[in-house]
Amino acid sequence: MTQSGGSAAEHTARQRWMSVLAKADWSELAPLFAVRDDKPDYRFLRAPETGLVMLRGRMGGTGNPFNMGEATVTRCAVTTQTGIAGHSYVMGRNQAHAEAAAVLDAMLQDQATHDVVEHDVIAPLEQAAQARRQSDASRSAATKVEFFTMVRGED
Repeated sequence: MTQSGGSAAEHTARQRWMSVLAKADWSELAPLFAVRDDKPDYRFLRAPETGLVMLRGRMGGTGNPFNMGEATVTRCAVTTQTGIAGHSYVMGRNQAHAEAAAVLDAMLQDQATHDVVEHDVIAPLEQAAQARRQSDASRSAATKVEFFTMVRGED
């Protein structure tokens, strides 16, 4: 994994881990980031900053786009001493989350640290997200109502 250009597979892999980092619950990400003793020295290209983004939607997913509302987002960009840039956008105002995600993005692009960060950070966060999805699905399934019609005999 390198920052320059990259193949479509590398692009897809980066989209996956950036999504995992952005959607991770901070209470799960913080301890995984704090114990990393292999964090590179880095400087901010863009210090964590919070702003608003406009959310757009489409009726039925196919209609004309419309402005649905605004959401708070925090972004950050860092560069390591080896020149690898890491970026992040996270929902909400948690600047520490945005910084950690940007540093981990840079580490995942570095071949020297990619595999260990993938194993120690991304995999556990994906498992936690899957467990949350399953829990939500089971709670939702418990409230499901099925309607059926009984056929009456001809009179």
